[in-house]
Amino acid sequence: MLKRLYHWILSWADSRWGATALFILAFAESSFFPIPPDVLLIALCLGCTTKAFRYALICTAGSVLGALAGYAIGHFLWLTPSGEFTAVADFFFRIIPGFTHTEYDKISEVYNQYNFWVVFTAGFTPIPYKLITITAGVFSLNLPMFVLASVVSRGLRFFLFAWLIWRYGAPIKVFIDKYFNILAIAFTVLLIGSFVAVKYLIQ
Repeated sequence: MLKRLYHWILSWADSRWGATALFILAFAESSFFPIPPDVLLIALCLGCTTKAFRYALICTAGSVLGALAGYAIGHFLWLTPSGEFTAVADFFFRIIPGFTHTEYDKISEVYNQYNFWVVFTAGFTPIPYKLITITAGVFSLNLPMFVLASVVSRGLRFFLFAWLIWRYGAPIKVFIDKYFNILAIAFTVLLIGSFVAVKYLIQ
């Protein structure tokens, strides 16, 4: 089913509604949809490299707005006044791959310590972003900080895709498909590590 969904998404790259579909996909993926918008973004950029950065901007805007929707779901619809999971929460546990009660508890444990970096890491790396946007709302993460982390991480990710395709064209797609997730994780680890190192050096 996911494979059919993947190819259906790619088919929008040949449509005049491709940019609109990209925005909707980016919005939905930040709160519930399983397929990341990168696949359509790459296809659209390959189809018209001169519009690559425009597509990246559309993708970033849709993703950040979707992140706010995910935040709202978590903040307003996730728990009852008594602290029990609502029917909405149970629904999302069923439809989001890998989102279990165990994962929810793990995420809750790291928010107080890492805040910005939790959102940034999920936004830039292959970690499902929707898991973070919803739980950020549940735990009432500082909203301006949440938006900033979303804009920075999603913008870096999508504009990097756009720049690579604008600069190198179709051949870079093989590289992106094969190595981007590994490089994204490595970049994030190094970035966070550098800030941790600075923190300890100035103490």
